Amino acid sequence: MFKTLVNAWKVPELRRKILFTVMILVIYRFGNAVPIPFIDAAALTQLFAENGENVFYGYLNLLTGGSFESCTIFALSITPYITASIIVQLLFMAIPALEKMLKEDGEEGRKKQAKIMRYAAVGLGLLEGFIYYLTLSRNNVIASGVFIANGGTFDKILVATIIIMTFAAGTAVIMWLGELINDRGIGNGISMILLAGILSRIPNMFTSALNFVYDGKIRTGNLIIAILVAIFSIIMVGFVVWVSNAERRVQVQYAKRVVGRKIYGGQSSYLPMKVNMTGVMPIIFASSLVSLPSMIASFFPAPTSGFWYYFLMVTQSPSPVYIILYFLFIIAFSFFYAYAQFNPVEVANNMKSQGGFIPGLRPGRPTAAFISRVLKNITVLGAIFLGIVAVLPIIVSAFSKDLGNMALGGTTLLIIVGVALETVQQLEAQLVMRHYKGFLS
Repeated sequence: MFKTLVNAWKVPELRRKILFTVMILVIYRFGNAVPIPFIDAAALTQLFAENGENVFYGYLNLLTGGSFESCTIFALSITPYITASIIVQLLFMAIPALEKMLKEDGEEGRKKQAKIMRYAAVGLGLLEGFIYYLTLSRNNVIASGVFIANGGTFDKILVATIIIMTFAAGTAVIMWLGELINDRGIGNGISMILLAGILSRIPNMFTSALNFVYDGKIRTGNLIIAILVAIFSIIMVGFVVWVSNAERRVQVQYAKRVVGRKIYGGQSSYLPMKVNMTGVMPIIFASSLVSLPSMIASFFPAPTSGFWYYFLMVTQSPSPVYIILYFLFIIAFSFFYAYAQFNPVEVANNMKSQGGFIPGLRPGRPTAAFISRVLKNITVLGAIFLGIVAVLPIIVSAFSKDLGNMALGGTTLLIIVGVALETVQQLEAQLVMRHYKGFLS
């Protein structure tokens, strides 16, 4: 990995892309420090102190690098874009007209899909900004200055509009920064922004770990638990890297073709199909859905009894219902994302048009059925892998309140390792084009 980065730095074009990406990430981190206007900082601190154990708040702070808790212009981060991408991809798979447009228009169809995602993300940014404003308003976090306290209805509406539009504008700027990284940087823009937000939380995680070990005095039990957690994290990193690089290679044979006096084809190749083809996206999607009850509950006074009290108890981490739903959502989104990225019918048709075939199978429908079966089998393995790695820390935290942060720690580890591997592989692909040896050699 480090050799790949060194080799990439030696290439002037890649060096410019790396520096440009770093500059964009610095701008993003600066935006996380710019506060929203008309917010009472003291009341905001008290609100999050009272809701420190809320899983939804913790999840949003994880994705936004703490900007959600600070109520900055990037407080919503990429969460509206993630939700919009889920909705738009489901619509393109469910509505035949949209699916036909995507297939027939090719690159133009993908551009139209990306454009729809942008508009949907901005719309969701307005909706989430409005919900966030209602939460702040109900908890008296909106500053009670002269302009607001002595102002009329129009002034209060103006303040609400400014706050909501600022949230939505922050979402649009983050999408723009991600596209800049894709176009002029090293690529993988949205994931890089997500990684930057998570990495910014690592110092706080280390501080919490040190406070856990040094709790007034160094406790032997805490020290042993901290060592076990560190060993477990190292093993998990190695396991994630091993499975992320694992792939099923389907042999493909190309028929010989005579063109004039030259013979083309006849060589044997393979179709690589990764076990963890979906990366970390199912984890992010599943975390968003499983946190919906906590999100909705955060907008209302906390119930102390009755149906909703027990409903929230069984749907919040680390309850068994929460763990089961989280695991099932990861498996479901793994299949959804795998088939959205890899279409067996298209692969079989492309292979047939190029004169390729899988030994023992006829081109066309039998080849597509075989590829679909292989894709299903490896997706099951990849989904179970993601589910175990994501759920295991939550199960461990259920046995000890002191290990409650491990639930977010497992997701953090998956995202960091996954995005790092994807980024290194992109750099490696560009290095291979320039005849450099790197990480995959």
